[in-house]
Amino acid sequence: MPKATWNKAVIAESAVFETVENNIYFPPGAIRRENFRPSDTHTVCPWKGTASYYDVVVDGQVNKDAAWYYPDPKPAAKNIKDHIAFWKGVKVKK
Repeated sequence: MPKATWNKAVIAESAVFETVENNIYFPPGAIRRENFRPSDTHTVCPWKGTASYYDVVVDGQVNKDAAWYYPDPKPAAKNIKDHIAFWKGVKVKK
């Protein structure tokens, strides 16, 4: 079962997930909301749409923009709507 960890804390875990471009996208209910803080950062992918970001917060330490998701993806990426993926040192293991 895929699990995302940062700063020794499990921040997401789910047997149900999507894989896109070698990134595991966790469904919204799989994250531990207490470890996520909305960010004002947005980026645009030509085929997925506009991504929004979360800062990951564990034990008072902040990993800025370490999680992203697509709240309104383009049709080709509708399967990852609101699913969360990670980078910036967050470890994701299957």
